[in-house]
Amino acid sequence: MAIRNIVKINEEKCNGCGKCVSACAEGAIQLIDGKARLVSEIYCDGLGACLDCCPVDAIAIERREAAEFDEEATKKYLEDIRRNKAVHQKQAAESEGFVCPGMRMMNFSKDKTDMPPAGESNAAVPSRLGQWPVQLKLVSPMAPYFAGSDLMLVADCVPFAMGDFHSKLLNAKAIAVACPKLDDTGAYAQKIADIITTGKPESLTVVHMEVPCCTGLRTLAKQALVLAGSDLKIKDITISLRGAVLNERIID
Repeated sequence: MAIRNIVKINEEKCNGCGKCVSACAEGAIQLIDGKARLVSEIYCDGLGACLDCCPVDAIAIERREAAEFDEEATKKYLEDIRRNKAVHQKQAAESEGFVCPGMRMMNFSKDKTDMPPAGESNAAVPSRLGQWPVQLKLVSPMAPYFAGSDLMLVADCVPFAMGDFHSKLLNAKAIAVACPKLDDTGAYAQKIADIITTGKPESLTVVHMEVPCCTGLRTLAKQALVLAGSDLKIKDITISLRGAVLNERIID
């Protein structure tokens, strides 16, 4: 053990954005349970390449007793990460033809009845969006548009699939958009809970695609209600891959 510079992460401030993970060339920082954490002292060189990338100032360099940086162990660790990733990708590609329903490629061919007559175009449709930003990771729980609102959590594929999303669902709603499959959702339940606690919305609607992975947004909403101690009911809306409303139900 030696006295040296080493990364210190404030997990209370950390929002799980993962930017520090990308900035750390040694792989010493990883997202675990939605928070950035130092995997091992021996992988951290203490140079602080991760400092400037943190948007919430959750990372600092402290000088304390710590295990010395081990360059050889770090190289082996990085190689193991690359090898495990390659194996995982190969196994996924060879897995008996299984394709996740949310990733299966489909081509929605348009017949002539779907298209406007030649030489004509559809009239411009006004946007019903009443706020900015819309991404859950970017919105502030203290934003005035959440106060007393009809809050709607929207899976980010929904507006692409549903042609009348603005007129049918978006109008007069305060929204937060997220992808439960691709986003790092570790901090999302608490973020939604903060919106509910601060904004005290009148209602909560979750709109997601029919693919199984997309229902994770509903799960996050349930977790958020528990964290917020709220008795709001969830209006759950499922959208088909062709943009139709498949199901609407109220969840206690």
